[in-house]
Amino acid sequence: MSDETAKPTVEKIKRPQQVFTLVVEVGRSADDGLPKGATGAALMCYASGVDEAEAVRETVAILKQADLAPLDVTGYGTLAERVAQGDEIDAEERALMDRALAENSVIVAQMTPFYDKP
Repeated sequence: MSDETAKPTVEKIKRPQQVFTLVVEVGRSADDGLPKGATGAALMCYASGVDEAEAVRETVAILKQADLAPLDVTGYGTLAERVAQGDEIDAEERALMDRALAENSVIVAQMTPFYDKP
């Protein structure tokens, strides 16, 4: 095979990782670690990905590995998008976002359990 007939190599453009703020609602499952009497929970997560879809997929996969039952995911965008919308982001939240980016990971920052009865 000559060099003229060889297929040209296509360079993939590496898209930079970003951190997305996600709220994941989870239901109950065995060994999920949620408080007794809770019917589920909302988890505030910071997840890295090249786009929001990747961040959601990675977050759902990790939560399933932790025996949680993800039901719904709401995305709130990147740090830049949230600032542009007027969200105030404190230093602690920014530090968690930086950590998610540096570690290419999902950080669960807050868990709010749901209960049927007050």
